[in-house]
Amino acid sequence: MKKFELGKRHKLCGAVAVDRLFTAGDSRSALCYPIKGVWREAARRADGDASCKFVITVPKKRLRHAVDRVAARRRIREAYRLIHGRVEEACSAENGGVADLDIAFVYVANRVLPSASIHAAMERLLGKIHDAGKSTDK
Repeated sequence: MKKFELGKRHKLCGAVAVDRLFTAGDSRSALCYPIKGVWREAARRADGDASCKFVITVPKKRLRHAVDRVAARRRIREAYRLIHGRVEEACSAENGGVADLDIAFVYVANRVLPSASIHAAMERLLGKIHDAGKSTDK
């Protein structure tokens, strides 16, 4: 049975890595309302590390109440947890993936949306990331 877990090894940690994701010129982005994705290819990591690391941001400017920000963050994390296996499969060296990915998910809606719409947006966004990776490999 496939494990749908997200551990520490899947999380993008460190100010340098996050800054590089948002300030480097080689980052790409896509919007699938209510989630904006920003990603960049990173150098291959050690064998025990995940091939795709992520960070979630929910701006206080969009959702003023902490309860709403936490709810949105949980829904994004759950949607990613259910789908991330496909992205990691595509990135893996065995399948011809060229590099690991650092991904930031930014919540752009002004209210907390239902889990179903966030899940659908996450599927579309990860599909765009996967397609963008294919187009650069050619």
